Amino acid sequence: MTVTSEGTETTYRAGVFDLDGVVTNSARLHFAAWKELFDGLLRERAARGAGAFEEFGEEDYLRYVDGKPRQDGLRAFLAARGIELPEGDPDDPPERQSVWGLGKRKNEIFQRRLRRDGVEVFDGSVAFIRGVRELGMKTALVSSSRNTDAVLETTGLGELFDERVGGVEAARLGLAGKPAPDTFLYALERLGVAPAHAFGVEDALSGVAALRAAGYGLVVGMDRVGQAEALRRHGADVVVRELTALPLTEPLADGLENFAALKARLQGKRLAVFLDYDGTLTPIVDRPELAVLDADMRSVIRELAARCSVAIISGRDRADVERLVDVEGLVYAGSHGFDIAGPGGLAMQYPGAAEFLPDLDRAEAALRARLEGIEGALIERKRYAIAVHYRLVSAERLAEVEAAVDATLAEASDRLRRTGGKKVYELRVRLPWDKGGAVAWLLDGLGLNGPDVLPLYLGDDETDEDAFAMLCERGGVGVLVASQPQRTLAHYRLDDPDAVGRFLHALLEVVTR
Repeated sequence: MTVTSEGTETTYRAGVFDLDGVVTNSARLHFAAWKELFDGLLRERAARGAGAFEEFGEEDYLRYVDGKPRQDGLRAFLAARGIELPEGDPDDPPERQSVWGLGKRKNEIFQRRLRRDGVEVFDGSVAFIRGVRELGMKTALVSSSRNTDAVLETTGLGELFDERVGGVEAARLGLAGKPAPDTFLYALERLGVAPAHAFGVEDALSGVAALRAAGYGLVVGMDRVGQAEALRRHGADVVVRELTALPLTEPLADGLENFAALKARLQGKRLAVFLDYDGTLTPIVDRPELAVLDADMRSVIRELAARCSVAIISGRDRADVERLVDVEGLVYAGSHGFDIAGPGGLAMQYPGAAEFLPDLDRAEAALRARLEGIEGALIERKRYAIAVHYRLVSAERLAEVEAAVDATLAEASDRLRRTGGKKVYELRVRLPWDKGGAVAWLLDGLGLNGPDVLPLYLGDDETDEDAFAMLCERGGVGVLVASQPQRTLAHYRLDDPDAVGRFLHALLEVVTR
């Protein structure tokens, strides 16, 4: 997550954080309390002949109770094990075998463990939240736990948040629990910030789904237990292991002016460089065929490739970008990473992508028919995508171009998806792959996924944000090529391809020593 400037206003004006698993490791205490409760119940039932004992495990915790209001978690787990208990009422004592009684018993166990063991604080998260506040953003805490106040009192972290919405207050107000968006929307109402201008951080699948349903501008999944893909499926825009992996600058730091900081990070590490083509290595031009790489840029790329791993990852066809760059020893990834080839026989065609070629053929024919009479509309067919460039289209006909793209997409919406870029619409195959996936695949395939590697990605367009997001997870560095501040997941900014050239020369000096 990057905070950038738009005039005098930051892109994100507020950050909202879950408690358990994000700020504190009270999730460990909650798991232990749930386990003690459920294992006791299950052993008791087994002793009465009501089924075999099968202990409550971490998978049960994540699937049924993590992030949910206490009673909802109880109901979900009991139903999963086929256990029917009376609902009871809020006045039930802890010893009663009812949903409300068990809930009270679990809370007693948790509070006993909290008093005895205390609770671990994630120092990286605390430092990040302090940084957010130093930038002038508001902060709020949203938790399903009815022990929110007790945990904050124990840890002394209450001062980090302008507002807090815990389980007790949510119940008092009748707010539905996660995955419903109610508590997250209520927190923003208290802060006076619209969802689009807020980011949220959650480690639970239900919490990520709630943030997405609430319409937050950025949903960050915190992966502490190896469920990154599940967090993405539930709505996370980016997944990180630590909040310190997220960039936090305002405005976005200039990559040349702040090169010393990057140089320091490179000490003792191997460099892996990933480069977009159009708008990054060459200026954006009216026609794609006019984007020609200059001799100095080709030279510095060639010299870098002799000293570290360098890959070009482009929306163009792989053969096209290979021809334009014309440097041996590079990895080339075309069609946003669907088609990859490199030294030593490295090759990958994303599985199943070829099955979509007939869909792209039909969409291309439909687009050419619909756009035939619109001057300046350029159709660029790639192997796994179709780009419709409208940079040369008159303003009064732009709506027609978009309508043609949307009509074509409607005919194949289960097979193709629309993405955008700088003066371009693109129809791409509907598969879970992008530049971020390609970078991750290359890091793994080239043996560059260790802590001794610093991956660096330079790109200028919205399709490059997928790579920036992935590098947030891997501890890498994203560099946005843009003359004006914009919403991004990158860490640094460079003004234009000329600045990119100077930046690459600076990198070359570091890796040459």
